[in-house]
Amino acid sequence: ELQQKVEEAELLKMELQMLETERVRLSLVEEKLMDVLQLLQQLRDLNISKRALGKILLSTLESYRDAQPGKAQLFEVLDTLQQELAACELLHKQPVEQAQSRRSLSNPLVISC
Repeated sequence: ELQQKVEEAELLKMELQMLETERVRLSLVEEKLMDVLQLLQQLRDLNISKRALGKILLSTLESYRDAQPGKAQLFEVLDTLQQELAACELLHKQPVEQAQSRRSLSNPLVISC
């Protein structure tokens, strides 16, 4: 009976470790998904076209088309999508355009209606 209790305890420890591993993996996926969503929000605010966003998404998915679906692939796809979105030219042009618009607004010769 004692041996059975020890085996049950070991089994419970293994299950707990598996759950903890899964929790950490899900936490990483959640963080990566939040990064992707924030980048999408920024690009939407910059009025990037749906076609351009679609091309980024499709090219990302295309690169993983032949891979076996699974938990690891999900994170890889999200990671690649985040990198592709972060590399989008509009995100890097944003500070320059904002600075130019601020300069034009601060020009005392500009009359706004």
